[in-house]
Amino acid sequence: MPNRRFADGEVVMGRWPGSVLYYEVQVTSYDDVSHLYTVKYKDGTELALKESDIRSQSSFKHRKSQSSSSSPSRRSSSRSRSRSPGRPAKGRRRSSSQSREHKDDKKKTIQETSLALPVIFFSFNQKPSENNTRRYNGEPDSTEGNDTSCVILEQKLKPDLEVERVLEQYSLRPRKEEKKKEEIYSEKKIFETIKTIEKASSKTKELEFGGRIGAFMLIFFLPATVFYLLLMCKQDDPSLMNFPPPLPALESLWEPRVFGVVLLWFFLQALFYLLPIGKVVEGLPLSNGRKLQYRINGFYAFVLTAAAIGTLLYFQFELHYLYDHFMQFAVSAAAFSVGLSIFLYIRSLKAPEEELAPSGNSGYFVYDFFTGHELNPRIGSFDLKYFCELRPGLIGWVVINLAMLLAEMKIHNQSMPSLSMVLVNSFQLLYVVDALWNEEAVLTTMDITHDGFGFMLAFGDLVWVPFVYSLQAFYLVGHPTAVSWPVAAAITILNCIGYYIFRSANSQKNSFRRNPSDPKLAYLKFIPTATGKGLLVTGWWGFVRHPNYLGDIIMALAWSLPCGFSHILPYFYVIYFICLLVHREARDEHHCKQKYGLAWERYCQRVPYRIFPYIY
Repeated sequence: MPNRRFADGEVVMGRWPGSVLYYEVQVTSYDDVSHLYTVKYKDGTELALKESDIRSQSSFKHRKSQSSSSSPSRRSSSRSRSRSPGRPAKGRRRSSSQSREHKDDKKKTIQETSLALPVIFFSFNQKPSENNTRRYNGEPDSTEGNDTSCVILEQKLKPDLEVERVLEQYSLRPRKEEKKKEEIYSEKKIFETIKTIEKASSKTKELEFGGRIGAFMLIFFLPATVFYLLLMCKQDDPSLMNFPPPLPALESLWEPRVFGVVLLWFFLQALFYLLPIGKVVEGLPLSNGRKLQYRINGFYAFVLTAAAIGTLLYFQFELHYLYDHFMQFAVSAAAFSVGLSIFLYIRSLKAPEEELAPSGNSGYFVYDFFTGHELNPRIGSFDLKYFCELRPGLIGWVVINLAMLLAEMKIHNQSMPSLSMVLVNSFQLLYVVDALWNEEAVLTTMDITHDGFGFMLAFGDLVWVPFVYSLQAFYLVGHPTAVSWPVAAAITILNCIGYYIFRSANSQKNSFRRNPSDPKLAYLKFIPTATGKGLLVTGWWGFVRHPNYLGDIIMALAWSLPCGFSHILPYFYVIYFICLLVHREARDEHHCKQKYGLAWERYCQRVPYRIFPYIY
């Protein structure tokens, strides 16, 4: 176990997370397990820092000249060279050797002066200003004067600023040298240095999903999983013991007509997105302070889509064509998502540094391609990520479910759909309509604010959501399951409980994020943080840390129960959802701990359960 360097109570310099600013802090404790120091800033903020983010105060104090001991001797020896009594004190020319010695002493004096400069640190993301407490972005108070609690990294950029001041004070530099220095340290070079360091600091350092190898494997694993699930549902006995399922001929998986329908669907939803209906709202501030505008008309797009589908059914269009060519539709959607991902990555190479995603700027092609290199890729005002998040895949999910309902009626010669199919369609329709009705809430999610738009979201939005989330309906077409009315009532109550938890928890969070001072939220208690935001400790968020995930899992279970218990395949969605939400929960925990520091630890002590109360 490594020994700790700093003792409790010791005053040191601590780096503020996410910047290169160092502030004067006091060590309060040390965790032997996590090897983190708990430090306290002058404004009372407490954070947990790594040992690499802490430095002693002595490293920030003015460095003394390495040759200071020899300087007085040289000066005294220079003074000891007394003039001859016969020479006048003024008007005589010095010898050449004395002139050279004088110049050498002058150069040494300049060198000594530069060695005696203070080490100053500068934050490139913020401009220092007097009396600036920086509480608006969660940074502790800055101090003024000679206090070392706010030191600026300026020596790396303009190390001769202080030298110039000293040299001008003692008139130690000729004008030609001064002009030369001004040319070397021009403003252009300074801003180029700042830009280079900003670029290096914005790189993604912590890789998720198993890093480069994990991202590479997921690019192939995700499509293989979708095709495996669809092939298994087609089998008479979709048992896991029947692995692998018989593979169809490759030429049967592709049909240009199906791909044309996929393109038509995508561009039809894009047309609905561009319609000048619905309100326009601003998203959360970006890293540069700018706010993007979004048109909220997803529910209108859903209504227009329902009208278009109703028109097709009125003219006796066979919507169960989707069921008959389901694998071909999945392959076409996957091919389109891959093409879209390649386009997104190529265009992201020309995007400015401030428009890149915090999670997808690692510098590794495979990882950035998978997670998304650009945060908000736009063509004019058309936001590609925001559009794909709710429109083509989510609305397409409802259309696929309807196609499965019609296919069940046709294949089994039924005049009415089965109760199981009605339950699945109704529950999932409610979920989609809720998402579109509360479309504005998606602007505060990590998908929009943190994740880039790459293969992960493109494939997830356009392939995984419509073709995996509709797995229960697809399963019931080939494996009908009878459900009694009492059982159906119990499943409905379970779904309503999950939906109530999901919606009320999300509404609390979104309302509090938008306006914490809203009188309607006065009953909510929260823990203040150094960022200026608060962590709710009452309501659903005082029950468990992620109540919305709890509601999601309960609803997913209600969607699968109408399929019975003959096979585990319909419950893949529940298993996947639990794994996904546990991963997201761990991801949220990591980000929140970094962002909120000790405030998050206090929140975790106040709310010990993550998703499942009294279990996890």
